[in-house]
Amino acid sequence: MIKRDAYDAVVRLAGQFPVIAITGPRQSGKTTLAKMAFPKKRYVSLDDKNMRELAASNPRDFLKAFPDGAIIDEAQKVPELFDAIKVTVDNDQYIPGKYILTGSSQFRLKENITDSLAGRIGLIKLLPFSIQELNKAGLLTDDAYDFVFNGFYPPLYDKEKHFIREDWFENYIDTYMDMDVKDQINPSNVNAFRKLIQLCATRSGQLINYDDLSRSVGVSAVTVKSWLSVLEASYIIHFLEPDSNNLGKSIVKTPKLYFVDPGLMCYLLRLDSKEDLLLDNHKGAVVETMAVSELLKKRYNEGKKPSLTFFRDKNGFEVDTIADWKHTFAIEVKSNSETEKKMSVNVKKYIDLRGEDSKGMIYYLGDLTCNVNGIQYVSWKDWGK
Repeated sequence: MIKRDAYDAVVRLAGQFPVIAITGPRQSGKTTLAKMAFPKKRYVSLDDKNMRELAASNPRDFLKAFPDGAIIDEAQKVPELFDAIKVTVDNDQYIPGKYILTGSSQFRLKENITDSLAGRIGLIKLLPFSIQELNKAGLLTDDAYDFVFNGFYPPLYDKEKHFIREDWFENYIDTYMDMDVKDQINPSNVNAFRKLIQLCATRSGQLINYDDLSRSVGVSAVTVKSWLSVLEASYIIHFLEPDSNNLGKSIVKTPKLYFVDPGLMCYLLRLDSKEDLLLDNHKGAVVETMAVSELLKKRYNEGKKPSLTFFRDKNGFEVDTIADWKHTFAIEVKSNSETEKKMSVNVKKYIDLRGEDSKGMIYYLGDLTCNVNGIQYVSWKDWGK
């Protein structure tokens, strides 16, 4: 079993809040993390019909059956339970980390958390495996494109399950459409929504163009915006907002769209092998998608907000990612495997504009992390380290 980097953040928050919720995309390992972090807690799944009926019929008595708290999986299936948890933690002795909630339907889980448990709950967002997690587990090969192409969903690394990549992703999309999307859109729009997911894969790393997507899908731009919010809320895509620092430049105000997992993106691009990816004109975008995803994982695994933006002015000058963390990092992502001085031109220009305590980084596909003229070239094996 691979220890997740989010483990420490989960335990930290559980020492403060009476309720912890672990959210994230389907099949990212939420239940496994909860059991790993709280091995002595009772585990109950509301997928079990009998448990679900008991919890719904009398949620207060249901919670009394777990005086020391519990891990409650698929909690969103019994909305009445959230008000009962609120009353329990408000009226009983304050016990940090008493209830651990997980669930695969992010929309209903977040809605119930927002309505009932605001201020009482610590939230952790768990994405699929990171490069660092696979490295520590001894699963990292020397070929970056193995991971760019296959992605990072945990079931694909479970040697006991023998999943074939294409079959797994096909089932993943079907399950996502059946279990998550059907409550969010009109049934007559299912095919259009699926087409939107496919189109998003071709536009990962690009500025969002709602009108273009609207024309391509055949629905209004307003509907496209609504559907993109569904994809974001369920951790299929992520929006990177433009950098708002005043650098004396006219900057764009449109977000960039990224897939959360490069493997799912490659599947939707209909790439059959990593060799096909190497020859595809989306190669650079998929590599950039993986880099942004690793930065997201690093922050989420620490229980922190991403604080990631990008910079682009109206003259086309761009830096792929700006990480405003302890220092400000200007990061360019390259699919090159060799260090070249010209790769750092944009980050150096941004640092000159920004000044202050900013640093430059080049994320590239080489094996050596090194410093070249004040710019750190970061090997893909060290992304998110």
